[in-house]
Amino acid sequence: MEVRFVAPDLRRLDELKSEALALCFFEDQRPLRRAVGLVDWRLCGQISRMLLRGRATGRLGEALLIPARPRLPFDKLFLFGAGDRDALDEEVAVQVVEHMLTTLDRALVRTSVMALPGRSNDGLAPEHAMRILLERGARHPEQDQVVLIEPGEAQRAMMPVVERERRRERAESLER
Repeated sequence: MEVRFVAPDLRRLDELKSEALALCFFEDQRPLRRAVGLVDWRLCGQISRMLLRGRATGRLGEALLIPARPRLPFDKLFLFGAGDRDALDEEVAVQVVEHMLTTLDRALVRTSVMALPGRSNDGLAPEHAMRILLERGARHPEQDQVVLIEPGEAQRAMMPVVERERRRERAESLER
């Protein structure tokens, strides 16, 4: 899986070419923040209205598929519940990332833009979130490219983790 980054800015998201946008949101965080908040704004509050009407909750394990066009440059918008903010730990983050990747696989999505669980509230360190994505991503070879929505400082923290994984993969392929 190739990993790239984009800043959390709607204009930058508009420049991307990808099949789907996959975002997480918490059950107990209102208003919506960071990437999901930006996307809600671009969708004129569609996600917030779904929350108010009880069509979405953010509970752990929840998954929603919303058409993203014409307001966003993606065909599909996936929303994944991450449960309660305070309950987010490594086990929950792994569960949510696995759910995201499995859902994208089942939808035959090979290139996606995503925000990882725990990153919208800095509940999970960037390096740790990246390790979880790479570990789970190794089990999903169908995922060709993932673009992570992260601010610059988080991107800088995540890049060494990505580079170590690339070196490890190269060393393993040379050993074969």
